[in-house]
Amino acid sequence: MPSVSTLTTADAALLVQLSDSHLFAEADGTLLGMNTRDSLQQVIELVLGQQPRIDLMIATGDLSQDGTLESYQAFRRMAAQIDAPSRWIPGNHDEPQVMAEAAVQSALLEPVVDIGNWRVTLLDSAVPGSVPGYLQDEQLQLLARALSEAPERHHLVCFHHHPVPIGCAWMAPIGLRNPEAFFEVLDRFPQVRAVLWGHVHQEIDRERNGVRLIASPSTCIQFEPGSDDFKVGEQAPGYRWLRLLPDGRLETGVERVTGFDFTIDYGSNGY
Repeated sequence: MPSVSTLTTADAALLVQLSDSHLFAEADGTLLGMNTRDSLQQVIELVLGQQPRIDLMIATGDLSQDGTLESYQAFRRMAAQIDAPSRWIPGNHDEPQVMAEAAVQSALLEPVVDIGNWRVTLLDSAVPGSVPGYLQDEQLQLLARALSEAPERHHLVCFHHHPVPIGCAWMAPIGLRNPEAFFEVLDRFPQVRAVLWGHVHQEIDRERNGVRLIASPSTCIQFEPGSDDFKVGEQAPGYRWLRLLPDGRLETGVERVTGFDFTIDYGSNGY
């Protein structure tokens, strides 16, 4: 497994997660009244101002809202402002074939990355035409293989859909539909340190059997935590950083754009 950087196993690695950008083909495309390219650009500028050295950027799904080639090209172009190797995984709004076309002649869709003393495995939980997620057998086999082939490394596993209840009743039916199968694989490997996902447009940081379970804000609209029905939160767009330490510890935090002024338009094209 080729490493993406010059880091040694004694070095800490700094990851940045961008999630749920929901870009459109049109530069002025809006989601619930928010221009998603503008909000992504503001988040990227925040990243650039706060993180002088980034070892890996991961985009955890819903890069696009309309699944167009133009939206993925825009995301690739904008994210290239971050001088770091990058990886993408699809979400329920993405079109995997179009995403692959936009990722041509790159390593953007390679699912396993060794960095520092860690291995990052990126799984595809998206189901074409479906909002909920599912990890197909080949994805579970990919996970088992990635874990078993690097027992000496600490492991971070990423995908789009939430594998545990998050306290939002309206999102309960649209998470990962086979979490038991996922955790059955995970529980066989003590070197797993954390699971990271998108989809929920909010911060989560919990623990299960000694493994961190982490979700992150969107670079555009946020969902109100703890809401029974669909509700957009007032929190600003943001990103998550993760520092993967060589001893297996993980430091992480969320940073949000400041001074972001946004009025929700529930009457516009919605989520």
